[in-house]
Amino acid sequence: MAFAGALLGTLAVLAGCGQSGSSSAPSSPAPAASAASQAGFPVTVEAANGKVTLTKKPERIVSLSATHTETLFAIGAGPQVIAVDDQSNHPPQAPKTALSGFKPNVEAIVAHKPDLVIVSDDIDKVVGELGKLNVPVLQEPAPAKLEDAYDEIADLGAATGNRAKADELVAGMKAKLAELAAAAPKDGKLTYYHELDQTPYAATSGTFIGQVYGLFGLTNIADKAPDAAGGYPKLSAEFVAQADPDLIFLADVKCCGQSKDTLVKRPGWKNLSAIKNDQVVQLDDDVASRWGPRVVDLAESIGAAVAKASGS
Repeated sequence: MAFAGALLGTLAVLAGCGQSGSSSAPSSPAPAASAASQAGFPVTVEAANGKVTLTKKPERIVSLSATHTETLFAIGAGPQVIAVDDQSNHPPQAPKTALSGFKPNVEAIVAHKPDLVIVSDDIDKVVGELGKLNVPVLQEPAPAKLEDAYDEIADLGAATGNRAKADELVAGMKAKLAELAAAAPKDGKLTYYHELDQTPYAATSGTFIGQVYGLFGLTNIADKAPDAAGGYPKLSAEFVAQADPDLIFLADVKCCGQSKDTLVKRPGWKNLSAIKNDQVVQLDDDVASRWGPRVVDLAESIGAAVAKASGS
């Protein structure tokens, strides 16, 4: 649960033109290929840790964020990734290691000889520590809104020399989300509860995840929680029972074994409309907690649930 965990736990790109290199004869393809691969560099990216300049295309990338690992492979930078953190489980071919994004070990990271490290959070001042060793770092934190997520994909595209594919990915995501939203019935009557964990923590409409649900015209019961201002209120079982949502989305299935059967055992929940009408949706924890390309997969799950609940 990288997205939810990061938020609950801690709760524009300028490019230059690269030199063409040598004036090699046509019979020498290597220099030409090298020059082509460096087109667009040096490049400066505006990240959370400030302006980061990369003098050449990175070829040894270490990703300490499961979300950004997914993005890197989606934009064609997979061959440049030589190590990822222990939570990066998608795509399957990602070079998973024992590196941790939650407890970063600078010595272990540097052992991979990276020319670019990507993190979501500056835990234990890892950004500055790597900077002291002249290792470029991009900090791209959990976004507050969809546009921020798109901007981070663009940042990774520029930083890795895959700007065109990143732009293509963002355009595709926007088009698909718009298509799903347009197809969903919006009578304004359906309410929902999105569970981050069985504490239970929820997410309001003002959060990134809440904005995804907002595309479908749903009303979020968490918006009326006493501590909703923080975006991620801790709800009581009584609060949820009283709100009686039409739809319940569980993002704590793989991690915590939650399901319709476990919800029935909670005080006052067995008669909830969502349970009686079989409107409890078990999400993929990873898809529901990351803000990369698979946001579209999450939206598809929400759209299907809304259609079912609406009888369409």
